[in-house]
Amino acid sequence: GLSALTGISITHFADLIQALKKRIEFFHSVGGRISDHGLEYLFFDQEAPASGESLFIKIRKGATLTDREQSLLRCSTLLELGKLYHAQGWAQQFHLGAMRNNNSRKMQELGANTGFDSIGDFSQARHLASFLNHLDESSQLSKTILYNLNPADNEVFATMAGNFSDGSVPGKIQFGSGWWFLDQKDGMQKQINALSNMGLLSRFIGMTTDSRSFLSFPRHEYFRRVLCNLIGEEMENGELPNDFNLLGEMVKDICFRNAERYFGF
Repeated sequence: GLSALTGISITHFADLIQALKKRIEFFHSVGGRISDHGLEYLFFDQEAPASGESLFIKIRKGATLTDREQSLLRCSTLLELGKLYHAQGWAQQFHLGAMRNNNSRKMQELGANTGFDSIGDFSQARHLASFLNHLDESSQLSKTILYNLNPADNEVFATMAGNFSDGSVPGKIQFGSGWWFLDQKDGMQKQINALSNMGLLSRFIGMTTDSRSFLSFPRHEYFRRVLCNLIGEEMENGELPNDFNLLGEMVKDICFRNAERYFGF
């Protein structure tokens, strides 16, 4: 467990955060620069920052947390992790909007995450803004990439990124590329267009993937073709300047150089 791995006796919430800090430092020492969290939505409440210890002790005593208490503890933990990511210069990722394990019969038969997940219609904007704002207030908001699964949230996420891009890092808050059900031509096009309409496409870090599979590599080429096709069509339509050098350099940035600078590998 985490305690054995770090040599820290985890009896208080502060111990848990210290143990997580130690693991982050380890992963940083071997080249890690990015975290990733998958949630239905990013919950925030003003009570959360101060609730970690009391709720952690409650769990340690064997009590069951209510749904609200679980959300408060999750938020408190994520806020502390966010501060640790900022201290290390990491980028934090939030994949938001999946509604998982909808078929209970198949869940019992096959287990979790076996293909019975779907797009959820969770309310995202207010909690997401409040969470990011809380970290930003103390200047501890790390580089952040936001991915939505519900395409109805494209413009919400694209404009949310603009709220906290403070100039300290180019494209500090990113509206991430099409994810999961949106990781296809139509989904990619809509994400790129929403970002282009609401934000700054030239600072986009392009396609990312959490997959370790070699067969996932072609999605980056697929993304590049979608991107170039969109830009080419707009050049032909006179919506972008017919300047291959200018736009070609932007494509190179989006497909590699922005990410190289952003992550600092």
